[in-house]
Amino acid sequence: MKTIHLTTTITAVVLSAVSPAMAADCSNEVWQKIISSGTLKVGVKADYKPWGFRDTDGKIVGMEIDLAQDVADTMGVNLELVPVIATNRMQFLEQGQIDLMIATMTDRAERRELVGIVGPDYYSSGNNILAPKALGFKNWADLKDKPVCAIQGSFFNQTVEDDFGATIVAFQGTAEAKQALRDRKCVAFVYDDSSIGSAIASGEWDDFEMPLESVADSPWGLAVPKPEQSCVFGRFMSGMQFAWHQDGTLIELEEKWGIKATPYLQRMHEKLADHIE
Repeated sequence: MKTIHLTTTITAVVLSAVSPAMAADCSNEVWQKIISSGTLKVGVKADYKPWGFRDTDGKIVGMEIDLAQDVADTMGVNLELVPVIATNRMQFLEQGQIDLMIATMTDRAERRELVGIVGPDYYSSGNNILAPKALGFKNWADLKDKPVCAIQGSFFNQTVEDDFGATIVAFQGTAEAKQALRDRKCVAFVYDDSSIGSAIASGEWDDFEMPLESVADSPWGLAVPKPEQSCVFGRFMSGMQFAWHQDGTLIELEEKWGIKATPYLQRMHEKLADHIE
């Protein structure tokens, strides 16, 4: 009964924030499907430690999985995790294979045309490289004419080629890219700096370093189906992100999963903190 009451209250609050004109264009089909079926399907990464990865038992865990569970719990429904990768995560959402996507996606204008990215964005990271210490890279220009491992679908790949002259060797997942780096098929792996920092801190990459100045710091956005963006589901997810920043949930999860502290989260927490407390 408590869960039903909570979901009803949230729905009422969200609906009150939707204008009459906007409500006329909202079928809220996905929201209603989730509530009626009792299951929320969330697209998450299963190869992107520590945001979404498989533990020794094969279970998908991580910071974003904790966020997905919080959404399901708040809605009073069960959570079903659907593994996605960079090249199919938006398609899965567009095609209805998932209801919500929380999958390390950078919030970019062209992506907002396809899926319903709602703010405030829940995370942010820059780009850097994981490279052998022996190579002694000092700046991005050192990558010119050299093979660099990357993930298919990453927006930063083109920048590495166009601005720094590297040759991108793209892989579908991080495990393949990291193994290629160990196998010396590339001189570095370009990736999110927070994840690289966590990898180095794990002790599994003692002969490697993150030697460059991080660039292209970009917020991460979660997404609902485009038709739901300005309707109940979109407003609900915007509220969830606001609450995560306000009460420090994101900072706590960052610490829980051993992620290097992100200035963005601290800024957002201070900005959105309750001034009465």
